[in-house]
This record gives sequence, C-alpha cells and structure tokens, in this order.
Amino acid sequence: MNQDTADSRKVDAFTHKIEEEIEETVYYLNPDLNLVRDLVSGLLTNEERYGYLACPCRLVTGSPEENSDIICPCIYRDDDLSEYNACFCGLYVSEKVQKGEAVVSSIPERRLPYSIRKESSKKDERNNKTDITQKNIAVDSLAYPVWRCKVCGYLAARNTAPSPCPICKADNRFERFL
Repeated sequence: MNQDTADSRKVDAFTHKIEEEIEETVYYLNPDLNLVRDLVSGLLTNEERYGYLACPCRLVTGSPEENSDIICPCIYRDDDLSEYNACFCGLYVSEKVQKGEAVVSSIPERRLPYSIRKESSKKDERNNKTDITQKNIAVDSLAYPVWRCKVCGYLAARNTAPSPCPICKADNRFERFL
C-alpha cells in the first residue's frame, strides 16, 4: 500500500469519526466533500506536527495552551456559524447551508493577533484571581466545581471536567468556571 492510499484512508476514517460525533448535535459538515477532505487532511497534518488538531487555516505558533482557541472545533465556530453560516475554515456550516438555503462567503478572522491575545490573557488571569477572591463565600458553598466548555459554553457541575463536551463534542476544552 502506498503512502497516498494510507493517507486517504486516515482522512476517510477521521471524516467518518467527525460525522458520527456531530450526528446528534446541531452541527453540520460542509456539503463540499472535497473541501472537507482537504481540511481533515490539514487537521491530521497539524496533529502529526504539533500533537493536536489545530485549525489548518490558521498559523500555529507556541504551545498548545497558546493555541487552545484554534484546536478544532475552535472557540470561534459557533459565532461564525451564527453570523456567517460557516466557521472560518469552512469545515462546519449552518443548517441553512446544509439544506442549500444559504451559501458560504468570506468569513473574517476573529482571532486576535498573538501580542494582543498574550496581553489579554495576563489581564484575565489578574481579574480571575480578584473575582474568585470576592466570590469565595459562594464558591466555597458549592457541592462541586463548575466547569465551562470554551467552545460552546456548556456548564457542568461535577468533580472533574467532562471530556468530550456532551454538547459540541470538543475534547479537553473545559475551564474551571466556579
């Protein structure tokens, strides 16, 4: 078996996996199967290079933590679907596109430049420490910590974060919310 055949089988298998994962959700794959295959191939290439499924349409730099916002499905997907009927790379589309009632056009990049993301992250860290301190009484009275999915916003009160998210199927994308 040549490398192209092996790669093609990997792309097919991963595409099938995505289809199964979204079957009972509100998400749809782009009806352009050639585009889907190209994007899945890019996701798998990025997984080999970086160890995670970074969006093939964005520049990957730094650590997985610095790129957690662009691990597929990215945190921008839902906003892009609502506003533009497709995510930035075009892998996921709205129901309207799936039914042929809308077409996909250009989608602007929502991701801020690295320097701004880095500074924003530092500010968020400082603000979170203050917020948690001010909420300690309420937080301490909770029976379980509350986890929030960074992709879809789903909240789960339990000892450990769920993985994958039961709503959007994103893996390991929860942050402690309370």
